[in-house]
Amino acid sequence: MNYTIEKNEQYALIRLAENTFGEEVPATFETLSRGLFREGYSNIIVDMAPVQSVDQPGVMVLRKISRQCTNEEGLLVTVTKNDDLIEFLDRANLTDLTIMPTVEEAVDAVFMNELENDFRSEEDDEYDVGGSVEA
Repeated sequence: MNYTIEKNEQYALIRLAENTFGEEVPATFETLSRGLFREGYSNIIVDMAPVQSVDQPGVMVLRKISRQCTNEEGLLVTVTKNDDLIEFLDRANLTDLTIMPTVEEAVDAVFMNELENDFRSEEDDEYDVGGSVEA
């Protein structure tokens, strides 16, 4: 799998240099993603700009990694402007997969997700205080 990777405090950005997310690419992508999880990354952005198609094993790996990101309160965001690919991924029923047209919008989605997680965490803390309120 030909790719470059950029690691940021909040996310890892993988830029694929493949025209098909198939054959050996899904397995390599899964191994790479699992390594990122071990390093503490729960937000993964995949720039699929050159990708024209995804095979069935590719769909299964995207589903698995997306679920793992969600379990870690993160996001798997794919970046593509290819309408056929977007339609294919939508039909593949990848429930937790976020698709954005640009890397910048993908980064914004990651930061928005982080803010939502922080907000949820603060709400949970309010209910954990305990004690009673006198009337």
